[in-house]
Amino acid sequence: MEIKDLTKGEAQLMHILWKLEKAFVKEIVQELPDPKPAYSTVSTLIRILESKGVIGYEAFGKTHRYYPLITREAYKRYEAEKLLGNYFENSAQDMLSFFIREKKLNVKEIDEVLKMIDQIKD
Repeated sequence: MEIKDLTKGEAQLMHILWKLEKAFVKEIVQELPDPKPAYSTVSTLIRILESKGVIGYEAFGKTHRYYPLITREAYKRYEAEKLLGNYFENSAQDMLSFFIREKKLNVKEIDEVLKMIDQIKD
C-alpha cells in the first residue's frame, strides 16, 4: 500500500485512531484538545483520510466506526524516509549529526544509539 502525505490535522486524527484502534467521529472529537473543532470538520477530515486509503470503516446503519489501515510504525517510517531524502540527501549519518549538533539528543540518548550500533556490529 502506498502511503500518502497527511496534513497536520489528518495526522492528528490518525494518532487518535491509532490510540483508540476503532472509533466513531464523536469519540474522535472527544479526544481532540479544546477548543474542539466542529463535528462536521472532523467528519470531513475522516472522509479525506478514507479517500487517501489510510482508514477504513464498519457501517452501523447510517453511522460508521473508523479504524486505521496503516500502522503508526509504517507512517513513522514513511515520514522518516521523506525527511531523510528531502533534507539529508538520504544520509542517516548527516541526519544523526544534525540532531547531535542541534542538541536534540542528550548524552543518554546518544549512548543508546551507540549501543544499537554495537549490537548491529555483533
